[in-house]
Amino acid sequence: CTPSPDLKAFERRLTEYIACLQPATGRWRMILIVVSVCTATGAWNWLIDPETQKVSFFTSLWNHPFFTISCITLIGLFFAGIHKRVVAPSIIAARCRTVLAEYNMSCDDTGKLILKPRPHVQ
Repeated sequence: CTPSPDLKAFERRLTEYIACLQPATGRWRMILIVVSVCTATGAWNWLIDPETQKVSFFTSLWNHPFFTISCITLIGLFFAGIHKRVVAPSIIAARCRTVLAEYNMSCDDTGKLILKPRPHVQ
């Protein structure tokens, strides 16, 4: 049983859309990794500084601008929705799987359709 032209067109469009999201997703992942590493490095330097224990919290943040800026940037990225952008193709594929389950189909993470065998009604 060969898939209909409509199914082939849907599969082509779905794979094209998911593939189109990949470059942006890769960039957002790199941004998240870089900012996370900067925040972790800044936090380490902030925590091992002996002056941090002797001064107030805000003064210690003022004394460590690298940590402060990277931490604010990381928080801003999460408020902007970076956590959704780094997994956008997976979200699209999962939502498609939910809808396609009604039609006894599924799809992989690249958007290729998986036709399941029809249930036998007796």
